[in-house]
Amino acid sequence: MLKAIGIDSIEKLVADIPPGLRHDLNLPHPMSELELLKELRGTAGLNADLDEYASYLGAGAYEHFIPSAVSHIVGRSEFYTAYTPYQPEASQGTLQAIYEYQSLICQLTGMDVANASLYDGASGVAEAALLALNALEGRSEVLVSEAVHPEYRQVLKTYLANRRVVIREISCADGLTDLKALKGKISDKTACVIVQNPNFFGSVEEMTAFETVVHASGALFIAVVNPISLGILKSPGEYNADVAVGEGQPLGNPVSFGGPYLGFLAVKDQYKRKMPGRIVGVTQDKNGRTGYVLTLQAREQHIRREKATSNICSNEALNALTACVYLSLLGKSGMREAAALNLAKSHYLHEKIAAIPGCKPAFKGPFFNEFVVDLPVPLKKITRYLVKNKVIGGLALGKYYTSMKNSLLICVTETKSREDLDRYAELLAEAVGFAGKEKGPVCEEVIKDA
Repeated sequence: MLKAIGIDSIEKLVADIPPGLRHDLNLPHPMSELELLKELRGTAGLNADLDEYASYLGAGAYEHFIPSAVSHIVGRSEFYTAYTPYQPEASQGTLQAIYEYQSLICQLTGMDVANASLYDGASGVAEAALLALNALEGRSEVLVSEAVHPEYRQVLKTYLANRRVVIREISCADGLTDLKALKGKISDKTACVIVQNPNFFGSVEEMTAFETVVHASGALFIAVVNPISLGILKSPGEYNADVAVGEGQPLGNPVSFGGPYLGFLAVKDQYKRKMPGRIVGVTQDKNGRTGYVLTLQAREQHIRREKATSNICSNEALNALTACVYLSLLGKSGMREAAALNLAKSHYLHEKIAAIPGCKPAFKGPFFNEFVVDLPVPLKKITRYLVKNKVIGGLALGKYYTSMKNSLLICVTETKSREDLDRYAELLAEAVGFAGKEKGPVCEEVIKDA
């Protein structure tokens, strides 16, 4: 290869890169397959994984049970290696899989049309806002609840940074979006209102009340939803949302250190031509045989940039297929059962923690599978003790909300047994007790330098 481009060394190939910026790979000596496998297993063992640690993290990335059939189907070569569906005559299997995924998302959300997929829940929220701004020309304001995932809101701000759009946040009260605050801010300039349900704190919002206010102003109502919760909560279609978006990771995709994930987006029929990404439709050929094709491809790859609805290019097809297989295996009754287990187990732990002296539930309203607890001692001391006992206790909220420095967001899914939940409560009680002591060998050993 060097000879073909007219040089005789790697050094000459990178000569234009300043020496201080070059990265010396410093590769080890060659290994046999046996040696390499041992090396890789040892390196992988340095990570804390969900097989070794009991995790109570949530906030957009959820540990759910994934039936073995999901990976067996998704891992088939015809799915695993498939890439682009641009040539329908050669891509009927891929196109049908995407079509089935879209259909299931519509059934789950109660909406009319779904696209193939987006990068993740955060990009889904931002694309939904763009859709609203494109659908309601002349409106230049986006209202978003402070109870929407903070990282989703940050991505929204990034997407809209170079557009003449004002983003206004709606304050919260007792863990819920403040309806009065919304009424005070919404106007004829508002293109959309974005509310998450269950919200970032796990609390269940009164979506019907928001819908009434939003549509009275002529704006679009965007619902950000946890797909598992739709097994028991009202779907966006039932409370007349215009757009439903969310993170599809809970639908059979593993946590995987944060990705790859997929965002789902579904709309009312009248907004289908404003949707981002791609849509697969079903049709017939001249002989009457069923066929699947890409349709409404309003992306920069297909039409002039000024007419494009989005610059989304990639389709998370494998993740979407995983969600499709997962939904097909569980069905309606399975989704209801999964949601009911999440609800019951999270409320069980909530009651156990509320009985611990000094631990106080932050909010009083109903919640799904996440809840916030205010703790009487610094969180760093608590989480250090829990991790020492191989429990990842939850998400510290002080990073996102300055007034919640001692608040912990705890998530419980169907993967946790009663024994797991009892152990968590016991360890938390011990951690609070130890951290509350000024002296003592156990306390000093456990929370040293916390």
